[in-house]
Amino acid sequence: MNIRRKIYYDLETGNVIKDTGEHSGDFVETTREQDFSSYIVLSERLPETIGMKQLEYGSYASDFAGGGVITRVDLETLEPLFTYPDPTDPETPEEPRPALSKQIEALEQETLLLKAQSGALSERADFVEDVIAEMAVQVYE
Repeated sequence: MNIRRKIYYDLETGNVIKDTGEHSGDFVETTREQDFSSYIVLSERLPETIGMKQLEYGSYASDFAGGGVITRVDLETLEPLFTYPDPTDPETPEEPRPALSKQIEALEQETLLLKAQSGALSERADFVEDVIAEMAVQVYE
């Protein structure tokens, strides 16, 4: 059985309190109440001050493989925000940001759009060149 990752976060700040991780095999999915009784960091808090986001199994796999850690949840979009280790300065904390995998998807979409726009502009420039050439031929006849 595949158990999905649960992210428990502070409802005021979005800071992650507990990431349960995802599990595969002989595991049983737990309820919110069971998690509050199992994890000390949750049991020390009032349940109504904590939000929970459950991720699909395997989501953000490339982000986790690259050392990414969910440190906050965007309170407006409820999307997880990651920090990634800086290979040149691992001690300096970085600001949480959207998952790199999501940023890559957005850039790929933007690249496709820009390529289409570039192609359309190229075709238009070719057309304008042809029109100018035709006009020049008519003028010099």
